[in-house]
Amino acid sequence: MTNNGPVGALIFDMDGTIVDNMRFHEDAWEHLHVTHGLPFDRDSFFSHTAGMAVGEIISPLFPNATPAEIEAMGREKELFYRRNYGPHVAPMPGLLELMARADAAGVPMAVATAAPPGNIDIVLDTLGLRLRFATIIAPSQGFRGKPNPDLFLGAAERMTVAPEACIVFEDAPNGVEAARRAGMRAVAILSMLGARDFDSFDNVIASAKDFAALDGLPALRFA
Repeated sequence: MTNNGPVGALIFDMDGTIVDNMRFHEDAWEHLHVTHGLPFDRDSFFSHTAGMAVGEIISPLFPNATPAEIEAMGREKELFYRRNYGPHVAPMPGLLELMARADAAGVPMAVATAAPPGNIDIVLDTLGLRLRFATIIAPSQGFRGKPNPDLFLGAAERMTVAPEACIVFEDAPNGVEAARRAGMRAVAILSMLGARDFDSFDNVIASAKDFAALDGLPALRFA
């Protein structure tokens, strides 16, 4: 994959990327598992499910559950998460500076997240970022979750930017794989994993613990 083409748009995952909140999600998933008598392993759970829609995660755990029951368990998990994470919402270091540079260069930005609407609200509205993005894409709009490329391709289409001109920021292998399937370059944000966890992806052009650590990256010097 070509890694040095011009940048036409930036697409941000939200959880673990715009904000460092994945441990709060893990607490909520652990609560759901324990409540329903299921074992829970944090490391394997994150690597296998990050980027998937809530229903896509719950359905295999409860194969006999009705759609209404799956929806109710999803609400239970998200309410637990929002109650605990709400007081801690803060942007990832360096995010606002990168967004300001993109704005100044006229580079559009989008959010492509598996989060449900209530979770999107608590992050983007608390940080006052919603209007900074050209579009916000999520499974609640009919898109499949990651690692399917649908969210990223939908964002590119709405911004009228070719996929190969987009750079995706992601914290999870499922998200980087979704970007690869979409034909997009990716930057791995190491809020949960290490750089070695992304070694197998040929579309990863850089990795860093946060956006501040990406300052000076040639691929993010906008024309």
